[in-house]
Amino acid sequence: MTMTMGDRLRELRLRKNLSQEEVARQIGITRSAYSHYEINNRQPVYDTLIKLSSYFDVSLDYIIGGDTDKTLSGINSDTVEIFRLLSNMDQDKRKQSIHKMIDVIRQSE
Repeated sequence: MTMTMGDRLRELRLRKNLSQEEVARQIGITRSAYSHYEINNRQPVYDTLIKLSSYFDVSLDYIIGGDTDKTLSGINSDTVEIFRLLSNMDQDKRKQSIHKMIDVIRQSE
């Protein structure tokens, strides 16, 4: 039996022992809207899908019912956070940060 998007959202939420209210609050929607996603009465808009994917640390493809691989194509949450931080920096700070990360990696080898 194929899992629907609602089934997958419910499974992800229950695995983290979260209420619908908690998930909804974290991604900035109402509990009612989130509830409709889980029971397949509504489909989330693209921005909400991205927030759900990030919040549950799974691929968009997994949420919408495609790929059964839940990971973000092998990218863990720490890597996603590094990308997010770097993308919010100006170019000079980003370059400095990358050089510092390279130095730390080289020291640990």
